[in-house]
Amino acid sequence: MVKEDLKRIAEKIYDDLSNSRIPSIRLPARTKSNIIFDERYRVWKYGEQKITRSAVSLSGAYMLLRTIYTLDFILEMIENRKTSTLRELYYISEGWGDAKFHSQDESDKLAEDLEILTKKLREDLKLRPEEDGASVIGDIVIEETTRKGEKRRIHCQDDVGDSGYSIPYNVEKDKIKFIETNANKVIAIETGGMFDRLVENEFDEKSNSILIHIKGQPARSTRRFIKRLNEELNLPVIVFTDGDPWSYRIFASIAYGAIKTAHISEYLATPSAEFLGVTPSDILSYELPSDDLTTEDINALKSELSDPRFQDEFWKNEINLQLEIKKKAEQQALAKYGLDYVTDVYLPEKMAEMGYEV
Repeated sequence: MVKEDLKRIAEKIYDDLSNSRIPSIRLPARTKSNIIFDERYRVWKYGEQKITRSAVSLSGAYMLLRTIYTLDFILEMIENRKTSTLRELYYISEGWGDAKFHSQDESDKLAEDLEILTKKLREDLKLRPEEDGASVIGDIVIEETTRKGEKRRIHCQDDVGDSGYSIPYNVEKDKIKFIETNANKVIAIETGGMFDRLVENEFDEKSNSILIHIKGQPARSTRRFIKRLNEELNLPVIVFTDGDPWSYRIFASIAYGAIKTAHISEYLATPSAEFLGVTPSDILSYELPSDDLTTEDINALKSELSDPRFQDEFWKNEINLQLEIKKKAEQQALAKYGLDYVTDVYLPEKMAEMGYEV
């Protein structure tokens, strides 16, 4: 149980003090060099490199003190059936005296530490994110349990407006069930403008797809929702983003996991997800309007060449091509040819290359 896992962390610190040892906690190193490919789950996870958080330094002692206060706060929430946002956790610490966090980055990282140490999700720890969930439009019926415990069925075409069904932060089976679908694929879309274009052009119906606006770097609930659609309904997942290094990382977080959540990659990642574009090759072949790469873009692309998530031939070719042409393009650049071009020409052509019919 979660409470026992949390108490074991406190007991470890107590035992260290009782036996005149410097209190410490061991954690996986959250660095790119400590990311390995897990053959069983086909995702990137932390390797064997460890770091030690200990009271040997004053800053380390303060972090352990904050850990004890946070454990107590989480246990209190569990007892009282309450939840807290990550932002609220940061502000709650203002009442902890010397244990208060100096920034939300500190409290966020500690929440991640506790996930790793307990092998539980932050939702189990009653901590929830600030960000809104993604939007969904498509031929699927979802049964959601309301906060009053009632079951409500929603058809994500007939029962929603133009903004679609909004994914909550908790997307587990006790909260959301997939009742039925006639769709045959999922298309995850980076930008709101492109999601709205596809919705207005009725591409969910024309392509028999579930469209998901991932809102840039997708929230954990969005990645989990996509993974459930893929695993439980056997729906292939296609990711459609801008053509820049930051968007490639959005795809990678969906397909293989992100460094900061590598401890739960098998829970969040969808290894079979495919990248559709915009690719550097598309910039050339479709003669898309483009912008010059910035120094930060170039450095990010060079970094991706050594990133274990971008080691197959496709990514190496596309990244090297982009470094050569020094250009990037947005999804909306396809509007050069008219508002219907993306749904009438670009997506059908690209998806046909991937083996999908539209």
